[in-house]
This record gives sequence, C-alpha cells and structure tokens, in this order.
Amino acid sequence: MPESTVHRPLVVSAVDTDRLAVDTLRFLAADMVEAANSGHPGMPMGAAPMAWTLWSRHLRHDPADPGWADRDRFVLSAGHGSALLYGLLHLFGYDLPIAELRRFRQLGSRTPGHPEYGETPGVECTTGPLGQGLAMAVGMALAERMTHARYPELTDHRTYAIVGDGCLMEGVSHEAASLAGQLRLGRLIVLWDDNAITIDGAVDRACGDDQLARFAAYGWHTEAVPDGTDIAAIDAALTRAKDDPRPSFLAVRTVIGHGAPDVAGTAKAHGSPLGADQLARAKELAGWTFPPFTVPEQVAATCAVLAGLGAEDRADWLGRFTEFAAAAPRRADEFARAGARTLPDGLADALSGIVGDAPRATRQSSQACLDALRPILPELVGGSADLAGSTGTAFGPVVRGDDYAPTAIAFGIREFGMAAVLNGISLHGGFRVFGSTFLVFADYLRPALRLSALMGQPVIYVLTHDSIAVGEDGPTHQPVEHLESLRVIPGLQVLRPADDAETALAWELALTHTDGPTALILSRQSLPQHDTHRRAPQPTVTPRPAAADGPGAEDLVPAPRVTATGKPSDPALVGSPPTADDGAVAVAEPLIGEEHRTVELVATGSEVALAAAVAQELRADGHPVRVVSVLDRTRYSPDPSACTVSIEAGTTTAWAGVVDLAIGIDEFGHSGPGAEVMAHHGFTVSSALARIRDHLGSAR
Repeated sequence: MPESTVHRPLVVSAVDTDRLAVDTLRFLAADMVEAANSGHPGMPMGAAPMAWTLWSRHLRHDPADPGWADRDRFVLSAGHGSALLYGLLHLFGYDLPIAELRRFRQLGSRTPGHPEYGETPGVECTTGPLGQGLAMAVGMALAERMTHARYPELTDHRTYAIVGDGCLMEGVSHEAASLAGQLRLGRLIVLWDDNAITIDGAVDRACGDDQLARFAAYGWHTEAVPDGTDIAAIDAALTRAKDDPRPSFLAVRTVIGHGAPDVAGTAKAHGSPLGADQLARAKELAGWTFPPFTVPEQVAATCAVLAGLGAEDRADWLGRFTEFAAAAPRRADEFARAGARTLPDGLADALSGIVGDAPRATRQSSQACLDALRPILPELVGGSADLAGSTGTAFGPVVRGDDYAPTAIAFGIREFGMAAVLNGISLHGGFRVFGSTFLVFADYLRPALRLSALMGQPVIYVLTHDSIAVGEDGPTHQPVEHLESLRVIPGLQVLRPADDAETALAWELALTHTDGPTALILSRQSLPQHDTHRRAPQPTVTPRPAAADGPGAEDLVPAPRVTATGKPSDPALVGSPPTADDGAVAVAEPLIGEEHRTVELVATGSEVALAAAVAQELRADGHPVRVVSVLDRTRYSPDPSACTVSIEAGTTTAWAGVVDLAIGIDEFGHSGPGAEVMAHHGFTVSSALARIRDHLGSAR
C-alpha cells in the first residue's frame, strides 16, 4: 500500500463549530477537576485547540473498535492533563459515558487521575511519569515501521503525542528522541504544549533549552506555531509534518489555564481546581451558558460524523485484510497469531534442543535460546543497550532508518529509553519484545520496567552479570540488592536459571507469560549442567571459561556435575525434568532410606553448584539432604520438617524470612578476580559448610 497523507476535513467547517468544540473540551475538563476537587485544569484548557485540530482533521481511529490494528495511535504523554483525553474520548463516541466524566479521579471509575492502559477504552498507554509517554510513542512508531516492512498491505498509520515541558526535561525524552531521529521514524508527530509553566513556576527558572534546535539536532523536522489557538495554523503544521520523511516536533505556544482570568498563564492553573468563582468567570468570558458536563448538540453531531468516517476506514481495512488472507493465507495467519500473542507449535522442542553437557554461562545458554527461537518466532524482536555480545542477545542485522525488516534493534547506551520503547512496541501489538543490559544497570530502566508491570506488558528483560562474580569491574558493576529489588515489583516474573535446561525453561515461561513482564537473571561465568533428568551418574566435569568480555571472565566456583547417586528408577530420587509448571526443581539428590531429610539447601542460578557441593559434605556427616534449584522464588515452599538454608549471591533481606539460615551478601563487593571476590564473601564450600554446621549445632 502506498503511504498517504490522511486529512480529515471538518464535517461542519464553520469557525463557530471549532470554537464550540474547543470550549466544550476546556469546560468538560474544568468541570471534571472541579467535581473531583482534584486534578490539573490548566493543561487541558490551553491544549484543547491543538488536540481538537488533531482529532477532528488528522487522526484515523474507530471508537467502535479501539483495538483496530491499523488505527493511528495517540499518546497523551503529559498525563496530568488526562481530563483532556477523557473529553476527547467521550466526544468521539468511545465507551466512556458522561457519568464516568462526572466520576473523574474517583475509586473504580474509568477516568483515573492519569491515563491507565486497560482501564479506559482508547487509552493507548499508562502515562503520568513524565517523558515515558513520548518514549512509548517512539516505540509505537518503530513498531509501525517494522510492521509495514513485513505487511505493507496492512499497515498505513501514524503515531501522535502531546508532550509538556516536564516530558522534555526528563532524561528519557533525550534518549528516545535521539533514537527516533537515528531511525528516521517519519510517521511520528509530537506536539509540544509550550506553555512555559511547571508546578513550581515559570519554566525558565530551571530550563532554558532551545527545544526546536535540540530536536533538529536529533534529525527531526521542527516547526513553531506561535498561536496555540490558531486552528488553521496547527492544521497546516500537522499537514506539513505528515509530508516530511523525518519525525516531527511541533512547538505550539499555548497559555495554561486559557480563559481563566486570574490564573491563566500562571502556575496556579497547573495542579488545582479553578474554584467555583474562577470557573464561572471563565465560562462567562467565553460566552459559555451551558450547565456543567454539557456537550452541545452541534459538537456531538460533528463528532459522530467524524467517528463514522473512522468506521469507514476500518471497514475498508477489513476488506483489504480479507483479500490479503485469500491471496497469502500463511502470512495472514502469522499476522493474526502474532497479534493475539499466540505461540507457534514446536516452541518447547526448539528450546529443549539447546541443552548440552558442557558447562557454559547462562547468558550463553540464553543466546542459544534466541538462536533457536528466531526461525519459529518471527515476531520476536529486541536488542541491548550496546551490550549484545556481553549479554548474549546478538540477533542478526539491526534495524536502520532505511531498513525496518530486521529483528534486532541497536538501542545504544540508553537503558531507560530502551525499556520505554519496548513498552511502546509491545503496546502497539504484533511483536514479542526483549531488551538487555547488566543486572546492576536495571536501576537505569526501572521506571519503565515498573510501567511494563503496571500495564501488564510481556516485555522480557535479559539481565546478565548477575552477582559479585563479575569480578574486576568492581562494586559499581556487581549487583547485590538488585535481584531482590526486582522481586518486589508486583506482576514481574523474576527467573534465575542454573543451567541450560533451566534457561530454556525460563524462556518458555517468559514467552507463555503474556500478562506481565519477565526478568531473566543470567550469569557471566560458566556453570555446570545439573542433572534434573534422573540420569545415571556422570563423571566430574571441570567447567570451561565463558567467552571473555573483559577482565574476570574465568570460572568462579568450579563444581562437579550434580547427579543422582542411586539408580535411575530409585523412588527416593526427587529430581525431575523441569517443565513450565516448575519453579523450584530439585537437582536429583536422594533421601537416605526412609528417614526424613534434616537439611534442605535452596539456591538459585550459579549458587546451585555450590549448594550441591556443600550437600555432599553434609551427607558425609550423616545428614539426609536435598538441594532445590529455585528458578522462581514465588513458587518455592520450604520443607517444614527440615532445616532450610538458602545460598544466593545477593542480599539476604527477604530470604531471611523464608528459610532458617540465609547465606548471601549484605554489603558491596570488591574489585578482583571473580573467584577471589566470591571466596572473600564466603561463597565457598568450606565457608558455607561451616555456617551450616554451626547453625545445625546451635539448633539442637
């Protein structure tokens, strides 16, 4: 399909209709805030003309089907102005009745204080944390280009965003806008509500950036609209932006709290209701004589006709899809399957094929999983924050501004921007996404990861170099509290595998988890393969070094393969093949006779090998022991009849409330060879054994 410039002529073209519609949006927003006695009236009152111009003349959407695949996307990045968005959605016929506008910011309403994805029809993403909406819009625009490269017959839409001064000051806007310019995302148009006011006062108290020059430097088309009430000028600027092959940034000069006589243009209009007197005076000056929460009949009729045009656009697209499906049924099925987040057949078999005998780092096991997934899961796309070789996420050729067909994205050293863009791609639909960095740098992307969880988006975060075993790079690169800090995020699945088999299982769990994000916590150093398959005993294996990516890539705590010591059919063995239902997998340690075990060693990731070696010594002491590899701690339940001991190279804060003895690290690490750093902090057989023996002795 050739790309086209879509322009929606206003059905009733009289200037009076425009003015009436703009005032309707202004006073619906002010009425909402006044009724709630809470909210931000100023931004909607100032930005209403640009929003109306966009929605009435340019935006392709069908309120009857908010999820239509080829709709234009609209993101209100300045989410504190949510009343503006709710007014637009109501006017154009989305399932948001006036009763919900009256319940603005009330518990259980569909009009929460900031737009929440999944709560309100037509809201494309959760915004409020400033700047992230802009970055998610970049992700949506990138997803459109990548979809167009794969299905040009079915894709012809744009992404629009309204941003505020706060969005532009937040650092994530720099990361995302730079990437958008690099990738020449010409179907992205951003309108800046340039009102020069923040909560604390005038913008120039804290920021004097030349925003037009800044975005031009990123490679964007830029243009200023000096009068934010001039609908014809805004319309013309949007039309020129759509014709430009670059992403576009339009600086629309507005007045916050427009029309409120005593507060317009001041911070007083930002985050507080206008008050009954001020609102009444604003309505009087505008000649607005309608009762609160009124939509004039002329505005309602105009919006209904415009919504009908959107329905015609969707019907036309559905007809094209039918023709496409008849001509290319396999591609149509793939498009529909990816859109529904349904996985192809053969996924588990493909992943199980990566399991081998030789020791290797789980970051390398993960790379093998990606290599196995690529041929059968074409919608899987992602990349790294300039660390693909180190994190095991090399994924073939990278997307460029003249080629959007590849599946790898070079995000550059932009962790926050990467995560927010991934959210946008996921929200757009049609792709499964992953991004990677070192675990310690999860701090840089955490706000966007939190939104992944809040919006229920299945973004996969590949976080490697997972402990103080990183070595010479020192404590700045050695995560201590990070794993635990991720586990406390609601809705985030955190998986720390111990070998090939568990890494394959982790990827399967991540891909089948479609209502929230997953963090894969992976080792830098080589780990032995653990026998969870009740195989016959294997000889001791000395791990080989992982691929070096800098100092300290040598093995840290070489350990023998963990194997069953009885016959494969021995019913006393508790090891079993890992499946997608398992979160805590025993590593084939036998019980002794009919006695109850006295010790249960619980470990994750690289510490499973250490726990297995400790278990051999405890068994020699006469203690019945089993070792449990905890891939997902939320699925682990301690044995109440045993002394439970956790071994994990991270903080003991939460483990201490789960097990009887928690062995970990509650201080920062040191710079030095990884094995020496681990030994210094007690991660050796002798150190762990001494602590367990002491605990067992004191427990008698």
